[in-house]
Amino acid sequence: MPLHLTKIAYGAQSYAELESWYRGGTRAPYLTTKYRPTKWEQCIGGSLYWIHQHSIVARSEIIGFSQTDDGRWLIEMKPELVRVEPRPKRAHQGWRYLKGDPPRDLDEGEDIGDALPGKLAGKLERLGLI
Repeated sequence: MPLHLTKIAYGAQSYAELESWYRGGTRAPYLTTKYRPTKWEQCIGGSLYWIHQHSIVARSEIIGFSQTDDGRWLIEMKPELVRVEPRPKRAHQGWRYLKGDPPRDLDEGEDIGDALPGKLAGKLERLGLI
């Protein structure tokens, strides 16, 4: 079973802006990082889950890792953003391994309904209310 990573969608003011990062590109999107995951081979075929406003909201499949001339690492992803069922997730720097089961993908045209904002859902979850 592949490993998954999480990453803050830093700079995205909205989900639409996150989607725009993937639109119209002729090459696969990538993410640069100083350190390659130690379990990088297990991450290939897994997904990078994007966190926006304290919730995991989407994912992209990881297709590989490569090193740049300056020693940084590229996490290469499929040029497809898949919306997932929102799940509360605290902010963190850089990437992290996703613990537990990943959120399920939303079906085409599926509405997430009245999803709670990530911060509120996280607090309610810590209190054992959801």
